[in-house]
Amino acid sequence: MEVPRAYSEHLPAVPEWLNKGDNAWQMTASTLVGLQSMPGLVILYASIVKKKWAVNSAFMALYAFAAVLLFWVLLCYRMAFGDKLVPFWGKAAPSLGQQFLVRRAAVPESAHFETPMIEPFFPMASLVYFQFNFAAITMILLAGSVLGRMDIRAWMAFVPMWLVCSYTVGAFSLWGGGFLFHWGVIDYSGGYVIHLSSGIAGFTAAYWVGPRLKSDRERFPPNNVLLMLAGAGLLWMGWSGFNGGAPYAANIDSSMAVLNTNICAATSLLVWTSLDVLFFGKPSVIGAVQGMMTGLVCITPGAGVVQSWAAIVMGILSGSIPWVSMMILHKKSSLLQKVDDTLGVFHTHAVAGLLGGLLTGLLAEPALCRLILPVPNSRGAFYGGNGGIQFLKQLVAGLFRHRLECCVNDSNPLNNTHFCASANAR
Repeated sequence: MEVPRAYSEHLPAVPEWLNKGDNAWQMTASTLVGLQSMPGLVILYASIVKKKWAVNSAFMALYAFAAVLLFWVLLCYRMAFGDKLVPFWGKAAPSLGQQFLVRRAAVPESAHFETPMIEPFFPMASLVYFQFNFAAITMILLAGSVLGRMDIRAWMAFVPMWLVCSYTVGAFSLWGGGFLFHWGVIDYSGGYVIHLSSGIAGFTAAYWVGPRLKSDRERFPPNNVLLMLAGAGLLWMGWSGFNGGAPYAANIDSSMAVLNTNICAATSLLVWTSLDVLFFGKPSVIGAVQGMMTGLVCITPGAGVVQSWAAIVMGILSGSIPWVSMMILHKKSSLLQKVDDTLGVFHTHAVAGLLGGLLTGLLAEPALCRLILPVPNSRGAFYGGNGGIQFLKQLVAGLFRHRLECCVNDSNPLNNTHFCASANAR
C-alpha cells in the first residue's frame, strides 16, 4: 500500500525517524509551558504584589527566563540530560551544534536493563527547548519567595548559580538517567524536580535574604486582582503542556495526564475556597488561586500514572493539607513566622509537591505505569505487590531533594550579603 505523500520521508528535513505529530505536539507543549512564565508569571507577580514592587517583581521573572535559556544551551542541558559524570550529574557541554540539534532526540543514560533508552520521534532541538522551559519556570517559581525586597543585582547572580548547582542535579537524578531514575522513583513531570525544589530553595533563600519591612508584611494586597487572575489563568491552561508534554509523544498517556491535571486543579480550587468560607466566612480570590496552584502542583508527579478518580482524591488533599499548613501551622510555627516567604511558595509548591509525590507512591496504577515508566512492575502501594517499596522510594527522593536544596542555598556565597538587603533601604 502506498504511503500518503504527506507522511513519506523527505530527506534531509524529514528523516524516517521523525514523527510529525509528536514533534508538533512537543513544540506546542513547550510553548504552553513557556507561556506560563512569559507572560503568565510575569503578569501574576506584577499584579499580586504592592504597586511599588510590580516592576521589580516582573523584571525578576523576565530576567530569569532569558538567563536560564542562555546557560541552558551553553552547558546545563547536558548536565541534566547528557552523559553521566557522577550518579547525580551529567557532563557539562554546549547544546549549540547543528549536528547535535538535528539528530534524533535521546536521553543517553536512560537505558534500564531490558528497557531501551528514551528516544522520542523528534529532533534534539525540540527536547532541549522543552526542558529549558521547565528549568525556567522552576527558577521563576523560586522567585515568588523573595519578591518585595531582593536586590535585582543579587538575583542576576543567583539565577545561574542555582541553575548549575541545584536544578541540573535534580533533573539528572530523576529524569536524565541518574540514580533515582534507575531506582524507580516516579516523578512524572516535576513534582520533585520543579516544585519541591523551588519551594525548599525559595524558603531557604527567603531566610537568608531576610524579611520585608514590617509595614509590607502586615498589609500586602494585590495591586490588580483582574490581572492576577489573568496570570493565574495562563498558568492553569499552560499546565496542559506542562504535564501533557512529559511523555515526549502525542499518545494516550499524554491525554490521561492533561485530563487528570485539570480534574485535580478544579477539585483543589473548590476545596480551598470551601475551607475559606467555612473558617473565615467568605471566599478569597487569592485563596482560589492558591488552591488552583496546589492542585496543579500535586498532580504533576503522577499526572499520567494515576486514574482520574485518584486525581479527585489528590485534589481534595491538595486543597486541604497545604491550606492547613499555610493558614494554621504557619501561624503556630516560630520558624515559618520568622521566614518571610512572600507568596507562600513553601506551602503551595514544597508541601504540595511532596504530597503529590507521596500520593503517587500510593495511587500509581500498574497498567498506566507500564505505558511510560522505565522500571518494570512499578505500582503504588494501593495496588499491592511491591507498591509499599514504591512509597518508600518516593519518600527517600523527597528527602534527597530537601537536603540538596538546603545545602546548595546555605553554601551560596550571595546569601546574607549587602546585595540581598531589602531594596527598600536604597
